[in-house]
Amino acid sequence: MIVDCAIYRDGRRTEGPADFSDALDEARAGGDAFLWIGLHEPTEKEFALVSSEFGLHPLAVEDALAAHQRPKLEVYDDSLFAVIKPIVYDHESDTVSADELMVFIGDSFVVTVRHGEGAPLAAVRRRLEAEAEVLKHGPTAVLYAISDAIVDHYIDVAGELQVDLEELETQVFAPDGTGDSKNTAARIYTFKRQVLEFRRAAMPLAAPMARLASAGVPFVHEHSQPFFRDVQDHLTRANEQVEGLDRLLSDILSAHLAQMGVRQNDDMRKISAWAAMAAVPTMVAGIYGMNFDHMPELRWIWAYPAVILLMAGAVVGLYRQFKRRGWL
Repeated sequence: MIVDCAIYRDGRRTEGPADFSDALDEARAGGDAFLWIGLHEPTEKEFALVSSEFGLHPLAVEDALAAHQRPKLEVYDDSLFAVIKPIVYDHESDTVSADELMVFIGDSFVVTVRHGEGAPLAAVRRRLEAEAEVLKHGPTAVLYAISDAIVDHYIDVAGELQVDLEELETQVFAPDGTGDSKNTAARIYTFKRQVLEFRRAAMPLAAPMARLASAGVPFVHEHSQPFFRDVQDHLTRANEQVEGLDRLLSDILSAHLAQMGVRQNDDMRKISAWAAMAAVPTMVAGIYGMNFDHMPELRWIWAYPAVILLMAGAVVGLYRQFKRRGWL
């Protein structure tokens, strides 16, 4: 559905015709004006009216309707098509999800198509409307403001993930070794999935931002390169943070598996030590349990206490040896 539709002239929002077709004609007649129409998950029928009026390329229209696209920048004869993936961080479940935002820029118009509930553009529109000097640059200013807001949010989400990672490190490297190791491994794996979702949104956006930061891109204002270079710098910072998180998670997973191996070895040593201590009295008792007539110790009055003391002494000796070696 159409969320908002407005004409901007000389950096100011003006009232125009309710029909976007008439509004586009009025914006083009003004020369220094442009129309910005925002849509949220439009149906094929709804978007067909928009695409036919604005002359959008069929391939770009197909991408905008189907969604599930990688971040990219495409140049067509009559428009520029950009795909950006906003990131949404859920504080309650500590999960990351990616929505999609498509931006069409052409002759005196901007069409934004949003899929998902993340990154609403109302705040971006309000901020731009309060900065008339920026909005004077036309559709390019809208693309810059959207990119800047989404990339800045990348950095915020990366900071939230860094806090979650520190909590995970504390749990994995707890000195007492308490906690459910199975749940810890599952949490590390889930965390890596969140980081992967982040990377799928942020990493491919580097190429489109680098292209916008260079000169010669159609439908982009000739003096906008410094602004897109600033967005590119912020995106590089976000990508570096994500790469660092991914490497740390791999290291934490390796350390956790190593800890599990060490703990299993400790458990096996303890089991072996107790089994060895139990084996000595079992062996002695087994010998005296055999039904032989000619065993010299059987007729000796001190045979029973001597054997008991022998077994106890052997067990105590083995216990001290295992304790000294750290097996117990």
